[in-house]
Formats: sequence, structure tokens, C-alpha cells
Amino acid sequence: MKAVGIICEYNPFHNGHIYHIEQVKKQFPNHVIVLVMSGPFTQRADASILTKWEKTKIALTYQVDLVIELPFVFATGGADLFAKGAITILNELQVEYLVFGSEENNIQKLSNIALIWFDSKFQENIKQLVSAGINYPTAVSKSIKLFTGLSISTPNDLLAVSYIKEIKRINSTIIPVSIQRTNSYHDTHLNDPISSASGIRAAIQENKDIRLMVPEITLNLLHREIHTEAYFPYLKYKILSEMNTLIRYHEVTDSLAARIRKSIVVSNSLDELIHLVKSKNETYSKLKRIFLYILCGFTVSEAIFYQEHPFIRILGFSEQGQCYLKFVKKEISIPIISNYSNDSQHLLDLDLRIHRIYCFIWLNQQYFDQEIKQIPIKKESNQ
Repeated sequence: MKAVGIICEYNPFHNGHIYHIEQVKKQFPNHVIVLVMSGPFTQRADASILTKWEKTKIALTYQVDLVIELPFVFATGGADLFAKGAITILNELQVEYLVFGSEENNIQKLSNIALIWFDSKFQENIKQLVSAGINYPTAVSKSIKLFTGLSISTPNDLLAVSYIKEIKRINSTIIPVSIQRTNSYHDTHLNDPISSASGIRAAIQENKDIRLMVPEITLNLLHREIHTEAYFPYLKYKILSEMNTLIRYHEVTDSLAARIRKSIVVSNSLDELIHLVKSKNETYSKLKRIFLYILCGFTVSEAIFYQEHPFIRILGFSEQGQCYLKFVKKEISIPIISNYSNDSQHLLDLDLRIHRIYCFIWLNQQYFDQEIKQIPIKKESNQ
């Protein structure tokens, strides 16, 4: 048996994702499709519009065979950490190909950029630019241009480079394959019928009609108004009650903690707080992630532990996906966890805390308890 991998967030699942899966099936008709998917929170530190179990059901409906959750520490990390977690899982599951969307759609160019990362002079140049006050993504872009004469700017292409870098770093046999994206990651305009997830999320907040952009199964689940800003009162309380211990949380530096202490009292929203504490060498997205870490009580020690202890959390599978998992199981070197009862190392303890924080604002008791009770979803063979 052979497998092909997809890495996703599905926030929310839309027609572009259907196109992606269809292209994968067309190119690799005899391969099992393995999906590594973020859970309650995404890389941009947004709360997922749909729960991970809802996203799993949708993925299985659209012919994905095996759905694995990307652990929180990786799912909410920067591009390199996000890629590290996802590629580690796909490599353990012995997928043959990784297929991702790309604006460039030029694997050779993306690979050439990825290779330069292993040049010590390139890394030193990035460090010098960051030391000079330039934020990390800008420092990377400038260094790429200087050392290769090439340029990339879109998040999907930068993430693709991170995937390729990680594949090369661990000497994986995974072959990267790109699919031409039909829209921009940043495009908030609704293009019929395929629009970006960012555009769809913006449309949902503005109560616009999105029926042409998402399948019916997604539309029927979008009955809750989920947005990260709703957490701000709880974040503010947590910061105010822990003013002198903020540096114990992941990625909070002494200087950032001082700025947070100065700004939190006068801030009335997450967006306002981020703009008040932001320095020129920090991105908005990074600060948003850091505030999510504070909200979730995600400490430095936890981040170190979970980065060093990846695992495979099974959310769902088809009959073929279940057979594939059995086929490769003996070769897998990291823990495989299907539910809390077989989590002998308690690796899901963090997941449970994150899930409950995610749920407590807008989801009822049914969703709150689901994390412990839910076993992997099995797609019936006649579906």
C-alpha cells in the first residue's frame, strides 16, 4: 500500500479544498490519502470555526482516508515548527508524496530556496538583520533575495519552503508536489466559486452569503459565531492576575512582558493590545500566537516537552485508511493514540486543556465532553 499526504487547517473547509483533494486523487488514484490537520486553533492563532471532529467528518466525506491531528505546539507555531510537526507525522506514516497548494507552483524554485537555509552564511545574515530590528519574516525574504536572487512572499509558498526544508533536514524520502492555487491567501474578496479561507471567514463575520463558496456539509455546520476576539476578557483577566510571571509562557521575553504589563490595563481588545505592545521586529501573527499561549497557560517547559515528544493522534479513517495504518504500524517509532484510554504517556493532557478553553465560550456541554468520549470516526464503506 502507498500513501500521499495533505497538510491542512480547513478553517473552514471550502470548495478550494475539494479541488485540492480531487487533484490529489487524480494524480495518485491508487494511494491512500493521509491528512494532517490542525485542531481547535490554527497557525494564525485563530479559533477554528469548526471543531476538529466536524472537520474530520467532512474530510472523510470527501474521500480522505486517514485524519491525524497536528498537536497544538506545532499547529500554532511559526512556519518551520508547523512544518516540523506535520512532516514528522507524515514521515512516520511513510507517505510517498506531499501535495500542497502554491502560488508559484514551481517545485524547483521552492527547492532551491529551501536548500539555501542550510548555508551558515545565509543563517548569519538573517541573525544580523533581526539584530538590526527587522522582523524575522522580512529578514528571511531579504536574505533569500540576496543569496539566491529569487523572491517569494505568499504564506503558502513560504510554508511550502518550510515543508521542503524539513523533508531535507530529516533526510525523508517524501516527494513534494505542488498544485496551482487559484486564489490568494490574503484575498478577502469572494471569487465564485473558489475563495480563500480568509475571505470566507471575513464574509461570515459580515453576514454575507457564502453558499457558492463552501459545500452544503460545511454550510450546515456554520451555526456558531466563533472568533478569537471573544477570548479577550479572559486573556485580560489572566494577564492582570499573573503580571509578574508572564515570562513562564512560551515565547514571552522580558521586554515583551514589560510592554504587556504597561498596555494591558488600557487595552479593550486583542487587536488593540497587539498594536500597543508590537515592536518593529515582531509580527502581528507572532504576537497573536503568544497571547494564545498565555490564554491557554502554555508554558516554556511544556513547549520544550511537546516539541521533543511528537505523537500520532488519530481522529478518523476510512476502511482503506484503517488498513493502511495497520500496514505501517510496526514501523512507526512515535506513540499512536486513538483516545484517552490508550494514552499511557498522558500526551493528550495538553490537548484536553486546549479543547476545554476552546469550547467554554460558545459550545455547550456536549462539545465540552466530546474530547474525552469521542473515539476515532470511522467512515462507513457505503458512504
